[in-house]
Amino acid sequence: MIDLRLLRENPDLVRASQRARGADESLVDELLAADTARREAVRRADDLRAEQKNASQAVKKATPEERPAVLERAKALAAEVREAEEAQRAADAALRAAHTRIPNVVADEVPPGGEDDAVTIRTVGEVPSYDFEVRDHIEIGELLGAIDMERGAKVSGSRFYFLTGPGALLEFALAQLAISRAVAAGFTPVIAPALVRPEAMEGTGFLGEHDEEVYRVERDDLYLVGTSEVALAGMHAGEVLDLSAGPKRYAGWSSCFRREAGSYGKDTRGIIRVHWFDKVEMFSFARPEDTEAEHLRLLAWEEEFLSALELPYRVVDIAAGDLGTSATRKYDIQAWFPTQGTYRELTSTSDCTTFQARRLNIRYRDEDGRTQTAATLNGTLCAIARTIACLLEVHQRADGSVHVPVALRPWLGGVEAITPGMTLAAPVPPVPA
Repeated sequence: MIDLRLLRENPDLVRASQRARGADESLVDELLAADTARREAVRRADDLRAEQKNASQAVKKATPEERPAVLERAKALAAEVREAEEAQRAADAALRAAHTRIPNVVADEVPPGGEDDAVTIRTVGEVPSYDFEVRDHIEIGELLGAIDMERGAKVSGSRFYFLTGPGALLEFALAQLAISRAVAAGFTPVIAPALVRPEAMEGTGFLGEHDEEVYRVERDDLYLVGTSEVALAGMHAGEVLDLSAGPKRYAGWSSCFRREAGSYGKDTRGIIRVHWFDKVEMFSFARPEDTEAEHLRLLAWEEEFLSALELPYRVVDIAAGDLGTSATRKYDIQAWFPTQGTYRELTSTSDCTTFQARRLNIRYRDEDGRTQTAATLNGTLCAIARTIACLLEVHQRADGSVHVPVALRPWLGGVEAITPGMTLAAPVPPVPA
């Protein structure tokens, strides 16, 4: 949730943010009204409790003649206090409902516009050229025995798949590379649960306007996560963190599930846009004043990872109308897909400032020992299925083989290329003598 002090002091800033997002400005006025009503309800309840306390003291001091009237007044005040407290609870609920409808305030530097208005910051690497007709990742994957879409659909339906043989080993290799690089950068590795309670989903901003994207297990009132960001954020809900040594960083691995509602007809072929995939996600808890620098660090780690995979890419600054609910700013890294002749998103990183932490009550102690609301940031290090698709396309060869980037070779038996029909062995550590 946004800071209510910001709303009270500068409502026009919040209205401007809503306009930039293409969101409803009237929600700002609704939140202002709910905030005023809640403060009035609190004041009235406090005043009545004080009056009730005075009436209780008056009962003790009353003469026998005064006592009946004083008792009657005390009884009436008790009823008024109960009514006022109930009104306060209703005002609290109304305030929270209005508060959760307002997305994070967009940073001043964010470009205006929608999905097509992202601004390219830089382009890295040369787009490859081929002296043969390029195949898409499904053709290559089937030729290598790496991807089986037909049987995935048979077992689970459309947008599901099997990774087989070299495809499965590529998944493990990418996960190992991502986690090992994250640990070297100071992240704590985490295997995160893929099922979470509603509080975690709401706290990270994935319910409300995004609930059509989410799978829900109604019998148990649990949700399947679309990213381990949800579980990683919820891990410290209601806690006070020690951030005196800098941001607290996690690298979370989990399976991710997305309904892809409204995306029919988009990337229906292959494993670019699917209902299930595995992902390594970076997540940081930081002081609010440190988020801009931490955001750039997450972006740099993402770039280093894609460079290690020898993929050409560009970094884009996402426009206000395409930001998620929790983000104040977001960078995407888009890698080149030869068969589409364009760059497509492989990773993203978002600065969520205090928005998620305020919902989840995650705090830290400042230099004076006072508790303050923490800030959160997230960044995809490797969305594995989509990355495999890009690797197969970019590194394809005329004979149907695929070049293996040097960084991945230690986890693929040291091979320089994956070829159709080859026996691909995963590395086996030496047995001590």
